[in-house]
Amino acid sequence: MSGLTDSASAQPGGLAAMVQHKRVLVASLAGTTIEFYDFYVYATAASIVFGPLFFPASSPAAQLLSAYASFALAFLARPLGAAVFGHFGDRIGRKSTLVASLLLMGASTFLIAFLPTYAMIGWWAPLLLCILRFGQGFGLGGEWGGAALLAVENAPPGWRARFGMMPQLGAPLGFIAANGLFLLLGLWLSEADFLNWGWRLPFVFSALLVIIGLWVRLRLSETPEFKAALAEKPPAAVPLAELLTQHVRQTIAGTFAVVACFALFYISTAFALGYATTMLGMPREEVLAIQLAAIVMLALGIVLAGWWSDKTSAHRALVAGCAATIPLGFVFGIGFDAAQPALLFIVLAVALFIMGFAYGPLGEWLTSLFPARVRYSGSSFAFNVGGILGGALAPIVAQYLVSSHGIGSVGLYLSAAGMVSLIGLVLLARD
Repeated sequence: MSGLTDSASAQPGGLAAMVQHKRVLVASLAGTTIEFYDFYVYATAASIVFGPLFFPASSPAAQLLSAYASFALAFLARPLGAAVFGHFGDRIGRKSTLVASLLLMGASTFLIAFLPTYAMIGWWAPLLLCILRFGQGFGLGGEWGGAALLAVENAPPGWRARFGMMPQLGAPLGFIAANGLFLLLGLWLSEADFLNWGWRLPFVFSALLVIIGLWVRLRLSETPEFKAALAEKPPAAVPLAELLTQHVRQTIAGTFAVVACFALFYISTAFALGYATTMLGMPREEVLAIQLAAIVMLALGIVLAGWWSDKTSAHRALVAGCAATIPLGFVFGIGFDAAQPALLFIVLAVALFIMGFAYGPLGEWLTSLFPARVRYSGSSFAFNVGGILGGALAPIVAQYLVSSHGIGSVGLYLSAAGMVSLIGLVLLARD
């Protein structure tokens, strides 16, 4: 970041600007890391323990499918959260809205730790689980868009994509924290202790992360672009209504463009973990270790895509990532062989590296589609509606496809997701 430091120091008030830039980067990264940690803790638990603990016994596949259905519920809540938090984010500001979203997400995650199981209270257990999962999704619906705006709207000239990639880096960091903790617990605890109480500890730990995130975010000031928009004219009375009447093309483009990154991630993580442990019989710790190693490639892809986006354009980097998803789908299934775990690592590492290019530039590209007065609503709404198409359905559809047509068909689902995003980028979005 030396170029950023030199640029800030050369301007009036350069030292203050440099301190503010660093604070913004830390806040946008820390907040999304915490929020995604909360979200992925649930995804991991849904893949390995929630089926038998919270749903009636039938078959392992049916219990896993039920757990994935509860996982998908958060994606349905995310557009609602995007609409509500986007409304206040465009009317009263980015900072206070981001604090509220973090509190809601953190409280929902923390309370999951104390839920009784199906064996204890019957159908009340999955009902309470789904309510808290809905709260997670509602909170996350306001998180990504606000964090992206916090970074991009504070970026100096020529740095918008690299600032905008910081919230995306929260995804691999949150995943490493969540799955790493589950891996350690699996190594330290017996299977009985892990199922009885060990799985609850990652949810309890989220409370500490939320406290840290709140401390960071409360030290921020409002973004200069939002202040300028308020100075120019009063905020929109109903930002979502203005968005859907005056910026329909951009909203559709943004929605389609994010489908591939969601599909890549949740098939490579939640589905892969559930399928490998349940259907292939691979040890849980082995699969978690493979995924933790592969997720490093996602972080690398995000960083490279952010740098490339500032040198060329975010649109080009996104096209490259979505286009690469199409051929990936045709070879994705070859990695799922219990006798060759190295193949699983290679396939997941390649998939997540490609995802870095389909995901990393979104912070700059998606927010640039909308004017500042409806930017929080627009970027959040498009991102989270696209998440339903690419993320909520991915583990469920993949589980159905693998049961009826084999693992190769899951790869074709990835190819289709890549085509959807590519069509949105080519036909609807502006460069």
